[in-house]
Amino acid sequence: MPELVRLTGIKGEGRHGVHDREQERPQPFVVDLELVVDPLEDDLSATADYDEVVRVVRGLVATESYRLIETLVRRIAEVVAAVRGVRSCRVVVHKPRAADSLGVRDVSVEATARGVPE
Repeated sequence: MPELVRLTGIKGEGRHGVHDREQERPQPFVVDLELVVDPLEDDLSATADYDEVVRVVRGLVATESYRLIETLVRRIAEVVAAVRGVRSCRVVVHKPRAADSLGVRDVSVEATARGVPE
C-alpha cells in the first residue's frame, strides 16, 4: 500500500528569475515535496532515500538557472520522480524575495510528476 512522505522546507540558494539581478546573485528558495512511495519491506533499499532526494533538490536549485520558477519546479519534479523508489511526487517551489517585493505572503509554483516503473 503506497504511503505519502512529506519533506518540507528544503532551503537552497539559486539564480532563477526574469530580471538580470536575479541571474547574477543567488537568492533563497524553499522547496516542499510530497513523495508517494511503496516500500515492500522494512529496509531503505525498498523505498526512496530521503537524503538523496534532498541532495538532488538542493543541487538543482544551486547549479541550474531558469528565468521562470515554473521551469525550475517542473525540472525538480522530473528529476525527483526518477529517483529510485519514488512512484510520484508533488513539488512546490517558494520564492521568498518575490513575495517580499510584492507585499504578499507567498509566491510559489507547483508541479507533479510520475516515477518510472521499476
